[in-house]
Amino acid sequence: MLHRTCIALLLLLSACATMEPSQGKPEAPSPRLANLQRAALYPWTDDGHCVVREASNEWPILAERCFQALDRDRIRFRDVTKRCAVANADAAAPAVVALCVFAAPEIVVGAVIVIGAVVVAATIQEGIDAYQRNASHEREKSKTQTLPSSEQEPVANSEPTPKGSGPDWLPPISSDPSERPECRPIPGPPRGGNEPHDECANKVPGNDFPGLNVLITSKSTSKSFDALVLATRTLWEVKTYNLGHQSPRSRKFLVEVKLPQIREEARLAKECGYNFVVGVTSAEHKALLRTLEPNLTVVVMDWC
Repeated sequence: MLHRTCIALLLLLSACATMEPSQGKPEAPSPRLANLQRAALYPWTDDGHCVVREASNEWPILAERCFQALDRDRIRFRDVTKRCAVANADAAAPAVVALCVFAAPEIVVGAVIVIGAVVVAATIQEGIDAYQRNASHEREKSKTQTLPSSEQEPVANSEPTPKGSGPDWLPPISSDPSERPECRPIPGPPRGGNEPHDECANKVPGNDFPGLNVLITSKSTSKSFDALVLATRTLWEVKTYNLGHQSPRSRKFLVEVKLPQIREEARLAKECGYNFVVGVTSAEHKALLRTLEPNLTVVVMDWC
Protein backbone atom coordinates (compact mmCIF):
# COMPACT_ATOMS: atom_id res chain seq x y z
CA MET A 1 0.00 0.00 0.00
CA LEU A 2 2.83 2.40 0.85
CA HIS A 3 4.26 1.96 -2.63
CA ARG A 4 0.95 3.05 -4.15
CA THR A 5 0.84 6.12 -1.95
CA CYS A 6 4.11 7.29 -3.54
CA ILE A 7 2.15 8.07 -6.71
CA ALA A 8 0.26 10.75 -4.81
CA LEU A 9 3.49 11.86 -3.15
CA LEU A 10 5.22 12.57 -6.43
CA LEU A 11 2.44 14.95 -7.42
CA LEU A 12 3.22 17.19 -4.47
CA LEU A 13 6.91 16.62 -3.73
CA SER A 14 8.06 19.40 -6.03
CA ALA A 15 6.82 21.75 -3.32
CA CYS A 16 9.13 20.04 -0.87
CA ALA A 17 12.31 21.16 -2.62
CA THR A 18 14.29 23.63 -0.54
CA MET A 19 16.93 26.23 -1.32
CA GLU A 20 20.53 25.31 -1.86
CA PRO A 21 22.82 25.34 1.17
CA SER A 22 24.12 28.82 1.90
CA GLN A 23 27.23 29.78 -0.01
CA GLY A 24 30.67 30.42 1.41
CA LYS A 25 30.76 27.19 3.39
CA PRO A 26 33.40 24.43 2.98
CA GLU A 27 33.27 22.41 -0.21
CA ALA A 28 30.41 19.92 -0.18
CA PRO A 29 31.18 16.20 -0.20
CA SER A 30 30.32 14.00 -3.15
CA PRO A 31 26.59 13.23 -3.52
CA ARG A 32 27.18 9.60 -2.53
CA LEU A 33 29.10 10.52 0.62
CA ALA A 34 26.51 13.19 1.51
CA ASN A 35 23.74 10.60 1.22
CA LEU A 36 25.62 8.08 3.37
CA GLN A 37 26.32 10.70 6.04
CA ARG A 38 22.69 11.82 6.06
CA ALA A 39 21.40 8.25 6.23
CA ALA A 40 23.78 7.55 9.16
CA LEU A 41 21.58 9.84 11.29
CA TYR A 42 18.66 7.39 11.14
CA PRO A 43 17.94 3.81 12.33
CA TRP A 44 17.50 1.12 9.66
CA THR A 45 16.00 -2.35 9.93
CA ASP A 46 18.23 -3.83 7.19
CA ASP A 47 21.56 -2.60 8.61
CA GLY A 48 21.74 0.03 5.87
CA HIS A 49 22.02 -2.29 2.87
CA CYS A 50 19.34 -0.44 0.87
CA VAL A 51 20.99 2.92 1.57
CA VAL A 52 24.40 1.76 0.37
CA ARG A 53 22.84 0.24 -2.75
CA GLU A 54 20.96 3.46 -3.63
CA ALA A 55 23.47 6.03 -2.32
CA SER A 56 24.55 7.18 -5.80
CA ASN A 57 21.00 8.41 -6.57
CA GLU A 58 19.57 11.75 -5.56
CA TRP A 59 18.44 11.77 -1.90
CA PRO A 60 14.69 11.91 -2.74
CA ILE A 61 15.04 8.77 -4.87
CA LEU A 62 17.03 7.00 -2.15
CA ALA A 63 14.46 8.04 0.45
CA GLU A 64 11.56 6.70 -1.62
CA ARG A 65 13.24 3.37 -2.36
CA CYS A 66 14.54 2.75 1.18
CA PHE A 67 11.64 4.17 3.19
CA GLN A 68 10.32 0.70 3.99
CA ALA A 69 13.71 -0.23 5.53
CA LEU A 70 13.55 2.75 7.91
CA ASP A 71 12.83 1.88 11.55
CA ARG A 72 9.78 4.15 11.67
CA ASP A 73 8.83 3.05 15.19
CA ARG A 74 11.74 5.18 16.39
CA ILE A 75 11.07 8.21 14.21
CA ARG A 76 8.53 11.04 14.30
CA PHE A 77 7.87 13.11 11.18
CA ARG A 78 6.69 16.71 11.47
CA ASP A 79 5.64 18.77 8.45
CA VAL A 80 7.11 21.94 9.92
CA THR A 81 7.05 23.75 6.58
CA LYS A 82 3.41 22.72 5.89
CA ARG A 83 4.45 21.80 2.35
CA CYS A 84 3.59 18.13 2.56
CA ALA A 85 0.04 18.31 3.90
CA VAL A 86 -2.31 15.96 2.07
CA ALA A 87 -5.85 17.25 1.83
CA ASN A 88 -7.77 13.96 2.03
CA ALA A 89 -9.02 11.55 4.65
CA ASP A 90 -7.35 8.45 3.25
CA ALA A 91 -5.80 6.27 5.92
CA ALA A 92 -2.52 6.19 4.05
CA ALA A 93 -2.17 9.98 4.07
CA PRO A 94 0.06 10.09 7.22
CA ALA A 95 2.49 7.70 5.51
CA VAL A 96 2.52 9.90 2.41
CA VAL A 97 3.30 12.98 4.49
CA ALA A 98 6.03 11.08 6.38
CA LEU A 99 7.71 10.03 3.14
CA CYS A 100 7.40 13.57 1.75
CA VAL A 101 9.08 15.01 4.87
CA PHE A 102 11.83 12.38 4.82
CA ALA A 103 12.49 12.78 1.08
CA ALA A 104 12.93 16.57 1.18
CA PRO A 105 16.18 17.39 -0.67
CA GLU A 106 17.55 19.38 2.27
CA ILE A 107 17.38 18.62 5.96
CA VAL A 108 14.74 20.76 7.69
CA VAL A 109 15.41 21.24 11.41
CA GLY A 110 12.74 19.54 13.53
CA ALA A 111 11.13 17.72 10.62
CA VAL A 112 12.57 14.27 11.37
CA ILE A 113 12.98 13.42 15.05
CA VAL A 114 14.74 10.19 16.11
CA ILE A 115 13.82 8.66 19.46
CA GLY A 116 16.85 7.45 21.37
CA ALA A 117 20.49 7.20 20.35
CA VAL A 118 21.40 6.01 16.86
CA VAL A 119 24.24 3.58 16.24
CA VAL A 120 25.40 4.01 12.66
CA ALA A 121 24.45 0.94 10.62
CA ALA A 122 27.54 -1.16 9.96
CA THR A 123 27.04 -1.26 6.20
CA ILE A 124 26.65 2.52 6.02
CA GLN A 125 29.76 3.04 8.15
CA GLU A 126 31.71 0.73 5.85
CA GLY A 127 30.58 2.80 2.87
CA ILE A 128 31.72 6.04 4.54
CA ASP A 129 35.06 4.51 5.53
CA ALA A 130 35.65 3.24 1.99
CA TYR A 131 35.00 6.70 0.54
CA GLN A 132 37.34 8.35 3.03
CA ARG A 133 40.10 5.82 2.31
CA ASN A 134 39.79 6.47 -1.41
CA ALA A 135 39.77 10.24 -0.87
CA SER A 136 42.89 10.00 1.30
CA HIS A 137 44.59 7.90 -1.36
CA GLU A 138 43.78 10.48 -4.04
CA ARG A 139 45.14 13.30 -1.85
CA GLU A 140 48.39 11.41 -1.37
CA LYS A 141 48.65 10.85 -5.12
CA SER A 142 48.18 14.55 -5.79
CA LYS A 143 50.93 15.44 -3.30
CA THR A 144 53.42 13.28 -5.20
CA GLN A 145 52.79 15.19 -8.42
CA THR A 146 55.26 18.03 -7.92
CA LEU A 147 54.46 21.21 -9.76
CA PRO A 148 57.13 23.46 -11.33
CA SER A 149 58.21 26.18 -8.92
CA SER A 150 56.47 28.81 -11.04
CA GLU A 151 53.15 27.04 -10.38
CA GLN A 152 53.54 26.48 -6.64
CA GLU A 153 51.71 29.65 -5.66
CA PRO A 154 47.93 29.23 -5.36
CA VAL A 155 46.04 30.81 -8.24
CA ALA A 156 44.01 33.04 -5.93
CA ASN A 157 47.21 34.70 -4.60
CA SER A 158 49.04 35.15 -7.89
CA GLU A 159 48.97 38.11 -10.18
CA PRO A 160 47.50 37.65 -13.67
CA THR A 161 50.20 36.83 -16.21
CA PRO A 162 50.79 39.60 -18.75
CA LYS A 163 49.34 38.96 -22.18
CA GLY A 164 51.63 36.88 -24.36
CA SER A 165 53.62 35.31 -21.49
CA GLY A 166 51.32 32.46 -20.45
CA PRO A 167 47.73 31.68 -19.41
CA ASP A 168 45.92 34.12 -17.18
CA TRP A 169 43.84 31.89 -14.89
CA LEU A 170 41.66 34.81 -13.89
CA PRO A 171 40.08 36.06 -17.11
CA PRO A 172 39.98 39.82 -17.55
CA ILE A 173 36.83 41.67 -16.64
CA SER A 174 34.73 42.45 -19.68
CA SER A 175 34.71 46.00 -20.94
CA ASP A 176 30.92 45.85 -20.71
CA PRO A 177 30.12 48.65 -18.23
CA SER A 178 27.15 46.67 -16.89
CA GLU A 179 29.41 43.93 -15.52
CA ARG A 180 30.18 44.36 -11.84
CA PRO A 181 33.57 43.40 -10.36
CA GLU A 182 31.97 40.74 -8.15
CA CYS A 183 30.73 38.95 -11.28
CA ARG A 184 34.28 38.24 -12.40
CA PRO A 185 34.67 34.45 -12.93
CA ILE A 186 37.12 32.76 -10.57
CA PRO A 187 38.32 29.25 -11.59
CA GLY A 188 38.76 26.67 -8.84
CA PRO A 189 38.88 22.91 -8.29
CA PRO A 190 35.72 20.92 -9.07
CA ARG A 191 33.62 19.59 -6.22
CA GLY A 192 34.74 16.07 -7.13
CA GLY A 193 33.25 12.66 -6.45
CA ASN A 194 31.68 12.18 -9.88
CA GLU A 195 34.19 11.46 -12.63
CA PRO A 196 31.66 10.97 -15.51
CA HIS A 197 30.10 14.34 -14.63
CA ASP A 198 33.49 16.09 -14.58
CA GLU A 199 34.50 14.49 -17.88
CA CYS A 200 31.35 15.76 -19.59
CA ALA A 201 31.95 19.27 -18.21
CA ASN A 202 35.59 19.26 -19.34
CA LYS A 203 34.52 18.47 -22.91
CA VAL A 204 31.97 21.26 -23.24
CA PRO A 205 32.84 22.84 -26.63
CA GLY A 206 34.94 25.95 -26.11
CA ASN A 207 35.31 25.40 -22.35
CA ASP A 208 38.10 27.76 -21.29
CA PHE A 209 38.76 25.99 -17.98
CA PRO A 210 38.65 22.20 -18.42
CA GLY A 211 39.27 20.46 -15.12
CA LEU A 212 37.99 23.44 -13.12
CA ASN A 213 34.72 24.92 -11.91
CA VAL A 214 34.09 28.65 -12.25
CA LEU A 215 32.79 30.65 -9.29
CA ILE A 216 30.42 33.53 -10.02
CA THR A 217 29.30 35.81 -7.20
CA SER A 218 26.53 38.38 -7.02
CA LYS A 219 25.33 40.52 -4.13
CA SER A 220 22.89 37.84 -2.98
CA THR A 221 24.61 34.51 -3.65
CA SER A 222 27.43 32.68 -5.38
CA LYS A 223 27.66 29.52 -7.42
CA SER A 224 30.34 27.28 -8.94
CA PHE A 225 29.39 26.50 -12.53
CA ASP A 226 30.69 23.45 -14.37
CA ALA A 227 32.08 25.26 -17.43
CA LEU A 228 32.56 28.71 -18.93
CA VAL A 229 32.91 29.62 -22.62
CA LEU A 230 34.38 33.11 -22.60
CA ALA A 231 33.93 33.68 -26.34
CA THR A 232 30.15 33.61 -25.96
CA ARG A 233 29.98 34.50 -22.24
CA THR A 234 28.12 31.27 -21.55
CA LEU A 235 28.01 29.43 -18.23
CA TRP A 236 27.20 25.72 -18.25
CA GLU A 237 25.64 23.48 -15.62
CA VAL A 238 25.99 19.77 -16.40
CA LYS A 239 23.44 17.14 -15.31
CA THR A 240 24.52 13.54 -15.93
CA TYR A 241 22.15 11.41 -13.85
CA ASN A 242 20.69 8.62 -15.96
CA LEU A 243 16.92 8.94 -16.14
CA GLY A 244 16.71 5.71 -18.11
CA HIS A 245 17.26 3.67 -14.95
CA GLN A 246 14.34 5.34 -13.15
CA SER A 247 10.62 4.65 -13.32
CA PRO A 248 8.57 7.21 -15.32
CA ARG A 249 7.22 8.85 -12.15
CA SER A 250 10.71 9.03 -10.63
CA ARG A 251 12.12 10.63 -13.79
CA LYS A 252 9.70 13.53 -13.65
CA PHE A 253 10.20 13.91 -9.92
CA LEU A 254 14.00 13.93 -10.20
CA VAL A 255 13.82 16.69 -12.81
CA GLU A 256 11.28 18.72 -10.84
CA VAL A 257 13.26 18.56 -7.62
CA LYS A 258 16.29 20.14 -9.34
CA LEU A 259 14.36 22.99 -10.93
CA PRO A 260 14.67 25.49 -8.03
CA GLN A 261 18.46 25.11 -8.19
CA ILE A 262 18.55 25.49 -11.98
CA ARG A 263 16.32 28.56 -11.86
CA GLU A 264 18.61 30.16 -9.27
CA GLU A 265 21.66 29.41 -11.45
CA ALA A 266 19.95 30.90 -14.50
CA ARG A 267 19.00 33.99 -12.49
CA LEU A 268 22.57 34.47 -11.24
CA ALA A 269 24.03 34.03 -14.74
CA LYS A 270 21.61 36.58 -16.20
CA GLU A 271 22.26 39.02 -13.34
CA CYS A 272 25.98 38.93 -14.17
CA GLY A 273 25.45 39.24 -17.92
CA TYR A 274 26.11 35.63 -18.93
CA ASN A 275 24.16 33.22 -21.08
CA PHE A 276 23.18 30.00 -19.31
CA VAL A 277 23.00 26.45 -20.68
CA VAL A 278 22.04 23.19 -19.00
CA GLY A 279 23.81 20.16 -20.47
CA VAL A 280 22.03 16.79 -20.22
CA THR A 281 22.77 13.31 -21.52
CA SER A 282 19.43 12.34 -23.10
CA ALA A 283 16.71 13.80 -25.29
CA GLU A 284 14.15 12.69 -22.70
CA HIS A 285 15.83 14.75 -19.99
CA LYS A 286 15.90 17.75 -22.31
CA ALA A 287 12.21 17.35 -23.16
CA LEU A 288 11.21 17.13 -19.49
CA LEU A 289 13.22 20.25 -18.61
CA ARG A 290 11.84 22.24 -21.53
CA THR A 291 8.29 21.19 -20.63
CA LEU A 292 8.74 22.46 -17.09
CA GLU A 293 10.84 25.53 -18.03
CA PRO A 294 10.17 26.49 -21.69
CA ASN A 295 12.64 29.40 -21.75
CA LEU A 296 15.58 27.31 -20.56
CA THR A 297 18.40 26.54 -23.01
CA VAL A 298 19.08 22.81 -22.82
CA VAL A 299 21.70 20.93 -24.87
CA VAL A 300 22.07 17.15 -25.20
CA MET A 301 25.79 16.45 -24.65
CA ASP A 302 26.50 13.93 -27.38
CA TRP A 303 30.18 14.00 -26.39
CA CYS A 304 29.44 12.17 -23.11
